[in-house]
Amino acid sequence: MPAYILIAIGGAIGSLARGWFSTAAARWWGVGFPWGTVAINLGGSFLIGLFAALTLPGGRFAGNADLRALVMVGICGGFTTFSSFSLQTLELLREGRGLAALGNVAGSVLLCLAATAAGYALAAPPAPPSAVSANAEPDRPAPVPPARG
Repeated sequence: MPAYILIAIGGAIGSLARGWFSTAAARWWGVGFPWGTVAINLGGSFLIGLFAALTLPGGRFAGNADLRALVMVGICGGFTTFSSFSLQTLELLREGRGLAALGNVAGSVLLCLAATAAGYALAAPPAPPSAVSANAEPDRPAPVPPARG
């Protein structure tokens, strides 16, 4: 079967799993903190690490490109892209490229946060005066409420 079909199937599985787990996590733990996202990122990172090792030379499924496409790219990619980021950072560390790994972590977090803020700022409507809470500092808007998904 072509890799792109395996990736599509895995992506559907991962996306559906993420949707189900996000909804379930909100019921289990509430929405005050994104515990569901933390759990998804941890689970996806564990799964991609597990299959990366299983498909290494000498691993149980050594060289199985189909399994890598289905699980690592498809399922993990649909479930969380944080798992790919984590694996790439681990690979940099295993290669002895600690500074590059640190740069990947710092750069990804800071640049992605900045990109998210820029996209948000570009598209967000101006906040009406009533959106500023009584507890907010005078020049600082109230915090953004958690997203519900």
